[in-house]
Amino acid sequence: MTEKQLLLFLVLFSIINFWSFLVMMIDKIKSKKIGSERISEGMMFFMASIFGSIGVYAGMFIFHHKTSKWYFLLGIPLLIIQNIATFFLLFRFLS
Repeated sequence: MTEKQLLLFLVLFSIINFWSFLVMMIDKIKSKKIGSERISEGMMFFMASIFGSIGVYAGMFIFHHKTSKWYFLLGIPLLIIQNIATFFLLFRFLS
């Protein structure tokens, strides 16, 4: 993997995690308003599975959002491991 490819991946990784973090913040704000349209949990898990797991995890604890759901407490850390494993395999494959 060249330095340019690594830099591109890190920029994309940062953008996806920042967006995932914002989604958690937006959904927390919407959860306090009665009748507002919420972001689905499926979308949150999807964002976590496409390398946004760290942003979702950070948002969970900073905003105290979805921390009482066992499937978030178990699933998001597992997706962090999956994201790291996928990054490692991509790095090995492209090197």
